[in-house]
Amino acid sequence: MPDPSSYRPAVGSIPESPGVYKFRDPSGRVVYVGKAKSLRQRLNSYFADVRGLHPRTRQMVTTAASVEWTVVGTEVEALQLEYNWIKEFDPRFNVRYRDDKSYPSLAVTLNEEFPRLQVMRGPKRKGVRYFGPYAHAWAIRETLDTLTRVFPARTCSTGVFKRHGQIGRPCLLGYIGKCAAPCVGKVSAEEHRDIVDDFCDFMGGRTEQITRRLEKQMAQAAQDMEYERAARLRDDLGALRRALEKQAVVLADGTDADVVAFAQDELEAAVQVFHVRGGRVRGQRGWIVDKVEEVSTGELVEQFLLQVYGGVDDQTGLGEAGEQVPREVLVPELPEEADVYAELLSELRGSRVSLRVPQRGDKRALMETVERNAKEAFARHRVKRAGDLTARSMALSELQEALDLPDAPLRIECMDVSHVQGTNVVASMVVFEDGLAKKSDYRRFQVAQGTDDTAAMAEVVRRRFARHLKDEADRADEQGVAAEEGRPRRFAYPPNLLVVDGGQPQVAAAARSMSELGITDVAVCGLAKRMEEVWLPDDPDPVILPRTSEALYLLQRVRDEAHRFAITYHRQKRSAGMLVSMLDDVPGLGDTRRKALMKEFGSLKRLRAASVEELTRVPGIGKRTAEAVLAAITDPTADPTGDAEPLPGDDGSPTTAEPAGAAS
Repeated sequence: MPDPSSYRPAVGSIPESPGVYKFRDPSGRVVYVGKAKSLRQRLNSYFADVRGLHPRTRQMVTTAASVEWTVVGTEVEALQLEYNWIKEFDPRFNVRYRDDKSYPSLAVTLNEEFPRLQVMRGPKRKGVRYFGPYAHAWAIRETLDTLTRVFPARTCSTGVFKRHGQIGRPCLLGYIGKCAAPCVGKVSAEEHRDIVDDFCDFMGGRTEQITRRLEKQMAQAAQDMEYERAARLRDDLGALRRALEKQAVVLADGTDADVVAFAQDELEAAVQVFHVRGGRVRGQRGWIVDKVEEVSTGELVEQFLLQVYGGVDDQTGLGEAGEQVPREVLVPELPEEADVYAELLSELRGSRVSLRVPQRGDKRALMETVERNAKEAFARHRVKRAGDLTARSMALSELQEALDLPDAPLRIECMDVSHVQGTNVVASMVVFEDGLAKKSDYRRFQVAQGTDDTAAMAEVVRRRFARHLKDEADRADEQGVAAEEGRPRRFAYPPNLLVVDGGQPQVAAAARSMSELGITDVAVCGLAKRMEEVWLPDDPDPVILPRTSEALYLLQRVRDEAHRFAITYHRQKRSAGMLVSMLDDVPGLGDTRRKALMKEFGSLKRLRAASVEELTRVPGIGKRTAEAVLAAITDPTADPTGDAEPLPGDDGSPTTAEPAGAAS
């Protein structure tokens, strides 16, 4: 364990200017990023008596092996640089905001030619506008059912949209007037987008303008004796008013504000936010925050403002967490440099933003409501956390004891090989840290054809740790400069425990590859599927873990995740291979055109679903060639399994995985 005094900067070498600092561990990995108005004053506080530090701060400074800093001109620049570094390095000791629940949102896919209204969960996507989140998905569907009468925008999936376009008939919603049926050309793309824009304006709070417009149209229709149209507009107004009645007015001045409240203990905090637009609560969202050091409520507010609104996109106006900066942000306590944060928020919004603590009236009453919600959410989380932390700690302790490891395996990597009779051989590597999956570190490998399981496992382990040794050597040569460029190195951090999917032969192969590379500080084991036995190198008998043990359950989860990730990649490769073989004999289709088709559609399933018109959009593909391609891939003698192949990402696999062969 590093001693903080061993890497303490020389007295007087730390500047008193504002700046941002990074702590790194012995492997060069950034473990903490912070900002300071005075770097000297802030950093000196970390090198006081270790026993007097907060437990998590003490753990951080004893985990780190070096500290470095960058001086900036202003405190706003420090905020922006801190945000960028946290996003880039994902330090394990920084405050992390994670959703306490995957709340559904009403999403509008503005990045599509014909935008779609839908229920969406998970991380926010670029080019999609979100409303909510809502407590229940049924609340979104109820809202859509009411509003699509007035704003008949598309709500169907891409497959349904294409199918009805091909058959030339709209779906049921198109017949009953709840969709403008752009799939069959009843409205143009521009007209459909106007409908979607009106929907977004209404959901965004511009309700009075739309209501007044409909009232004028209704009056004009009645004056022109178009009574059916007037009746329809009357019913539309009634639908809008019913939707508005369900959203009670909480702020009489009709302001746009986010109201933030916290509930916390020494280790974590729960954050609740009510998004108020046009005086009405449009959504609610919650996060759970890991507290790395002893922080005040004002410091939690700082982290909230930085991580939730930071990095606002110029086109969408949304931050990394998908939140738009409102005119007012109401918080329980102002941060120490409130004017600096208000200036940053104003820059992100493009107009003045007020950051303040409500003292009385409607806003104070709403703050108390949000605080009650935060306390209830935190109470629920603490009950769940007690079980989760206990189970994970028990699993790691049991694993340490069963495998006779010097320390608990805080980082576990697992490898699995997937193929069919030696064809399309691939392998996966998944990573668990502190008993939880870390999908950003998942990697996948291509292996030479005809390689059996044992040889493939030996090759993949050798490639993984050869990259680790190369990264170590590069860092030593460049004295840490390379770690600053782009993303952190992908294979720089070795695991405490390497798990292979298989029995004694696979374990022996993995151990042999590591021994050849001189890797001696990483434990290896294998989990065999037949009896769930745990095999160790050079041990003739397996370790049998109790069926009810948390250690076995953790190993099974790691192994199953590696298998899922490997077989997904294998299916993608097999589908691409089948597509190539089926296109080999198409007349007039050479290598260049075949590659263009594969790049455009990616799989046999997508290609079979395409029309002649869609194929002809690919450069070099004419109508005759497109017809020949469709004839070849719809041949009844063709292998039908190709149609069932999943598309990349359909199974939820992370998009940050290593490109095939990149680990070579």
